[in-house]
Amino acid sequence: MVSFYAGLRAKEIAALSVGNVFDEAGAVREQFILSAAQSKGGQTRTVYLNQRLRRALVDYGDTIKLVDPQQALFASQKGGHFSANTMCQLFLDIYKACGLKDASSHSGRRTYITRLANKGVGVRLLAALAGHAHISTTQRYIDVNAEQLANAVELL
Repeated sequence: MVSFYAGLRAKEIAALSVGNVFDEAGAVREQFILSAAQSKGGQTRTVYLNQRLRRALVDYGDTIKLVDPQQALFASQKGGHFSANTMCQLFLDIYKACGLKDASSHSGRRTYITRLANKGVGVRLLAALAGHAHISTTQRYIDVNAEQLANAVELL
């Protein structure tokens, strides 16, 4: 859900800590800052959490201990943060178990950007949400299908 509803990369999900998502009182934040060390490209960015994801994180928070803000939000079997590579492999395993073919750790992120684009969110805003320095990068994420093409010509 963090991939599909916040557009985070697997590396960024692996690096999340409890303190990123939960405040001192244990409430889920509406937004948080992803540090340069946690993100790709060494740039900080604000991550916005929609209501659906916040509700899911409230439920998830009930299943973990929220004592240490530095602890991994999604802990590995050893109790620490996943590596970026291990998180990517976990995504592949989950998608394979669900019967999804050709899905990757980036599929949720691509879906996040494409869905927002399909709802009319402009590419500059999408680039900011995705943490892309260039809108050309964001444009490559936006999938196009036959239904969208057919609907587009009906706008005339």
